Amino acid sequence: MIPLEKPLRLAVETDAHALADLVNFAGEGLPLHIWTGLSQDGEDPWAVGRARQAEKARERQVVVIDYGNGAVAGLTGYGIGSEPEEIGDNFPALFRPLLELENKALDSWYVNVLACYPENRGQGLGSRLLDVADEIARDAGYNKMSVIVADENVGARRLYERKGYSELDKAPCAKDGWETETENWVLLIKSLS
Repeated sequence: MIPLEKPLRLAVETDAHALADLVNFAGEGLPLHIWTGLSQDGEDPWAVGRARQAEKARERQVVVIDYGNGAVAGLTGYGIGSEPEEIGDNFPALFRPLLELENKALDSWYVNVLACYPENRGQGLGSRLLDVADEIARDAGYNKMSVIVADENVGARRLYERKGYSELDKAPCAKDGWETETENWVLLIKSLS
């Protein structure tokens, strides 16, 4: 991991509440839909999401911006290898188009989550975290970035395009019970030259 200077830091388990919020913002409500499906015997879906995010924090997978009162923005990503992931017949329909698009972004560092609280938008936090993502990717030996956005998320798409990303492909959204305005997932790619 690259060195991080305040207000940037790695997330810790106590950030789980904020991380669940941020993941749900970035995922347009899809994470809460998934957590609801994973919850059992009246379990709070948010508790499921917070537990999953606490695990990611323990694995040191999330970078946050924190001005001293807790995380207000976050970034999660990972490297996509050189071989496509197999998509079996029993692979969940909801995730199939996303994995199909990831399989077109081989050998890239994938921005999986980029979000900030609504009251912190317009302050350059997303742009700052994308710069951090570029550094992480270069440090890991990648020369290409990738991200998938919902077609109706115009603000996010504008941010990515300002940072050098452009559309490579898109796939129809498989809603599978998820209530959303999203019609298509859009794969954006950026070269790190």
